[in-house]
Amino acid sequence: MSLKKKLYLLMDLIGIIVLVLFDQYTKNLAVVHLKDKPAFNIINGVLELNYLENKGAAFGMLQNQKAFFIFVAFVILGVIGYVLYKMPDDKKYRILHALLSLIAAGAIGNMIDRIRLDYVVDFIYFVLINFPIFNVADIYVSLSTAALVILLLFYYKESDLSFISFKQKRYRELK
Repeated sequence: MSLKKKLYLLMDLIGIIVLVLFDQYTKNLAVVHLKDKPAFNIINGVLELNYLENKGAAFGMLQNQKAFFIFVAFVILGVIGYVLYKMPDDKKYRILHALLSLIAAGAIGNMIDRIRLDYVVDFIYFVLINFPIFNVADIYVSLSTAALVILLLFYYKESDLSFISFKQKRYRELK
């Protein structure tokens, strides 16, 4: 493994750690300042901070499925780890490193809550559109996944992603 690749992976790890720490910090602030208190209006009728203990997934689906969520998080983290490890150290993939690190940080942040508390602390609520209450880790996952889908559809070509193919090694052997 090249020094440049090791540096990319180190930066991914540091980025994930910083993002998870920020997520956990915001959740701690929510517990300290919002739990058992009325919602705090930031922009009246638009955005408020409102404490919620979420035992489900996105939009409160699949309530009380802790083991399932932890399993899925580990699978996602394994896939992300594999892709980051196999990814070429070309400049073209820097955004992919960042997006996958954001997804990993969001998965870890919410997994920490599930393991530690048996629920995820949510506290950001868009009143204007009655959007389900969410947290910083959810923002990491949602926005980076949307950006990742756009990149995969419109920026990266299939050949750019051949590094994740399990058939790649066999193909090289046949060459």
